Amino acid sequence: MTAPLLVLAWGNPSRGDDALGPLFAEALRPQAGDGAEFIEDFQLQVEHALDLVGRQRVLFVDASLTCAAPFEARALKPARDASFTTHAMSPTAVMQVYRDLQGSEPPPCMLLSIRGERFELGEPLGTAAAAHLEAALGWGRRWLAAGLDATQPAGG
Repeated sequence: MTAPLLVLAWGNPSRGDDALGPLFAEALRPQAGDGAEFIEDFQLQVEHALDLVGRQRVLFVDASLTCAAPFEARALKPARDASFTTHAMSPTAVMQVYRDLQGSEPPPCMLLSIRGERFELGEPLGTAAAAHLEAALGWGRRWLAAGLDATQPAGG
């Protein structure tokens, strides 16, 4: 049986704050129960469009150099963009692939961008990023608790 909620987090745990997505998923997973599935990867790929099948809501999670601290959450719409033909895709491009393959709209999707500052190979998670992660986890718990009826939980 497919879990109704999906958390799809990506990043490289060997690159400092780039680990924020996988660390978010790792920390939230024990609180989710059977109603949510967690997928972690180094980057989004075309195959992730199939992970959206049968979901009620999807949360994409990644580290960001450009979002406001501590994090930003926003609703997404499918869109074909420059990442469509690369190995590392954007969440909106993954949603567009879903639309193209399924012939229907993807489930409601949100992007949670967690502010990071240090992305060099071999660096540990930064102190500021760890604080941003904690704030994002509070938002993530509210997203999970919103259940299947909510397309957008309370803001951060």
